[in-house]
Amino acid sequence: MIDRSVTHATFTLERLYLARAARVFAAWADPKVKARWFSTPDADHELDFRIGGREVNRSRPDSGPSLTFESLYRDIVPDERIVYSSVLHVGEDLAAASLTTVVFCPAEGGTRLVLTEQGTFLDGREEPSWREFGTGDWLDALGVALGAGGPG
Repeated sequence: MIDRSVTHATFTLERLYLARAARVFAAWADPKVKARWFSTPDADHELDFRIGGREVNRSRPDSGPSLTFESLYRDIVPDERIVYSSVLHVGEDLAAASLTTVVFCPAEGGTRLVLTEQGTFLDGREEPSWREFGTGDWLDALGVALGAGGPG
């Protein structure tokens, strides 16, 4: 029997980075820098960071079907806000669609990043908890990249 379920979920993650908002924002905007913390070495990552631009990350895990994560940038306010819509395909099947807002807030000693994602998860191909965990992992990787010198 095929699972034809629809799950809606929203989560918010926050991180404090010891860097100015311009530096944290630049880590999202520069294709080479973003690939270091958002993608994996064996994945194919493309980034056209502008309103209307696309980002695509394609990977093939050791076992299982390919994963393609594609985003369209809807709003970009430098050093302040990014809004993008995304889809995740597992093989040829749509697994999830979402809207994500990333806000960069000045904080004592750096920048507080607040990411909120509203998602629709289809047919059990992805679970909201998996997305939240994975998103947290790459926000942590962003922190490591910024600590290692990162952009700006």
